[in-house]
Amino acid sequence: MKSSAKEAGKEILSLSKTVALACAAGIVINTAAVVNAKIPSGSMMNTIKPGDRLFANRLAYINEDPNRFDVIVFQNPDDENIKYVKRIIGLPNETVNVLDGKVYINDSDTPLDDSFIYEEMKGSYGPFAVPKNAYFVLGDNRNNSRDSRAWNNPFVDKEKILGKAVMVYWPPEHIGLVR
Repeated sequence: MKSSAKEAGKEILSLSKTVALACAAGIVINTAAVVNAKIPSGSMMNTIKPGDRLFANRLAYINEDPNRFDVIVFQNPDDENIKYVKRIIGLPNETVNVLDGKVYINDSDTPLDDSFIYEEMKGSYGPFAVPKNAYFVLGDNRNNSRDSRAWNNPFVDKEKILGKAVMVYWPPEHIGLVR
């Protein structure tokens, strides 16, 4: 009896170590490498749907700057306790102007390609002069998105970007890369 109790104790200790190690690894990954985000609204449809869960890469912008059209997870400029997911449209030191639903950068005569948006955007906004080290972001469902056009502080500072959206992992029927 003593032998089996001793073996059971070793087994419990081994299992406890494994669980503790897995928890520690999960915490490190979640705080250092991955952002886990749940999408509460339809502001990024059809790219990301309400209720989707996604992973974002926290390390994506360590050695490079964000690019136009990257989908990012960031702290809302008006309330840093809220995580948002939007698409980068305006880069540092650019001017973004929305005229009759079309987005123009730096007084270009050609609007940005917006073939990925949910429906044709309505309205005119701006111009917005994007500061150094900041970004102008819009949702893909532009007629139903609280984004740079609506915030008191319309720009996302680079240091407030938590990660680049990489993959929807839930629900199973939506699994796929974020583009």
